[in-house]
Amino acid sequence: MKLARGFLYIIAFLTFLVIAAFFLLRIYSEELSEFAFVPTTPFEEQEPLAANAYAAPEMWFSYPPFYQGDPARWWPEIESEADEGQTSPADPAGNSPPFNVFFIHPTSYLEKEHWNASLDDETSQERARLFLKGMASPFNGAGEIWAPRYRQAAFGAFLTDEPQADEALDAAYRDVEQAFEEFLSKTDPEVPVILAGHSQGALHLLRLLRSRIKGTPVQNRIAAAYAIGWPISLDHDLPALGMPACSGPDQQGCVISWLSFADPAEPGQMLKRFEESPGFDGEPRKGSAILCSNPLTGGMGGSAPESANLGTLVPNLDMTSGELVPGAVPATCREDGILIVGEPPELGPAVLPGNNYHVYDIPLFWANLKQDVGRRAQAWIAAQ
Repeated sequence: MKLARGFLYIIAFLTFLVIAAFFLLRIYSEELSEFAFVPTTPFEEQEPLAANAYAAPEMWFSYPPFYQGDPARWWPEIESEADEGQTSPADPAGNSPPFNVFFIHPTSYLEKEHWNASLDDETSQERARLFLKGMASPFNGAGEIWAPRYRQAAFGAFLTDEPQADEALDAAYRDVEQAFEEFLSKTDPEVPVILAGHSQGALHLLRLLRSRIKGTPVQNRIAAAYAIGWPISLDHDLPALGMPACSGPDQQGCVISWLSFADPAEPGQMLKRFEESPGFDGEPRKGSAILCSNPLTGGMGGSAPESANLGTLVPNLDMTSGELVPGAVPATCREDGILIVGEPPELGPAVLPGNNYHVYDIPLFWANLKQDVGRRAQAWIAAQ
């Protein structure tokens, strides 16, 4: 089955990202990687956006009045059973209950000229649009999808402990929170909210939970928070979020997160950074397990076979077509919180060192995630 051209483009760009940003990690030292990507210029304080900045449609990649051409509204094509070789778009609505999505895109700025990407940087902005096509599409059953443009921290900010990195992340978060306020003011409070983000987007999502949402009436609007591709300490991060981990597929008001690796998994570098950093409670994370939501069961931990996987988005080798393949990979949560997907699946060249499938966290479980979102929105509605 052929996938829409947009998905193929995103895979091509993901390949570029890996070549440009991670190839050095396979050959050279961590220090050389920092040299290649960590900005050497002084941090530039970001001027606050205008108070009504996010009232403008151009400040959003995805915005409710727009549907055609919205990157988050992309859907893979499926082969018609009645006419072999013909394709048609999957039904974006399906049987999902009404819900609204706030999606925060991952890092798309790889350059080292600045600590924060400008909203005028065409390269990073186009990459972000392509990421939305591949990563926000499982949430496409939503009535409204809101995906803000924001002055993201540079990729290099995640490779250093320099204080400028924290300043860059703080600046990026301020934009995200301002966008979230606009989202809250324009969406129906009677409709459940799905929060979602990947990588840097997940980090900002977690900060929203603990700094803006926890203990407020807004928390009651959240059906689920998908903070995918960012490690969450069960002991030192999760309690600060104000929401528990999702322990079952029909639970609402909870947090979902996973980090995908294939066997033999080598997450040592990632775990080293995780353990050396303080948790949201200020205490060392060392010795604490990471939250591992199992995307094939909807619960926390455990194992599920390939047969439980409803569909993985897989491009072909020359990236001219692709398939939504059921039963492609299993999912097993290790004791330390790493999600193992079995032997390395052939998804393309964007696999990171140590069999890290970070780039594919969402495509690996595309169809199950789509189902999971609608189920949790329905659970929220039933609980009201």
